[in-house]
Amino acid sequence: MTHHDPGSTPARLEGRATWLVSRAHNRASGLLGAGFEAHGDGLRSYHYRLLAALEEWGPQSQADLGRRTGIDRSDVTAAMTRLESSNLVERAPDPAHKRRNIVTITPAGVERLLELDKVIDGIQDEFLAPLTAAQRRQFIALLSRLLDAEH
Repeated sequence: MTHHDPGSTPARLEGRATWLVSRAHNRASGLLGAGFEAHGDGLRSYHYRLLAALEEWGPQSQADLGRRTGIDRSDVTAAMTRLESSNLVERAPDPAHKRRNIVTITPAGVERLLELDKVIDGIQDEFLAPLTAAQRRQFIALLSRLLDAEH
């Protein structure tokens, strides 16, 4: 029987893709959390995702934003309240459906998104630091292929 140091990975898990992806996810999540925390305005990665979606796809209902970004509806509502209080988005009733809000990113929201892009870029560099540029491209391509297999 092979003995490992206490707290290390059991031998049967080493080299298993699902285990490695889980550990990489935990590391990436930790880096994202720390990066957003260091930036100091209380925004998180899901706020970034919502701002990016609005900037790219244009005005959306909160329900559509939740569906398209994979963020729970109640979390979208709370995030929109936070973004609206910072003047990063505007919500207005949908003229066609009075009970529905349409969300639009503001110019300040676009500016903030560009600032957050730099934070995210730094986190990507830190996460992928052990890889060469070619390995980074290959890693992204392989992960994308695995995720494309979901559909």
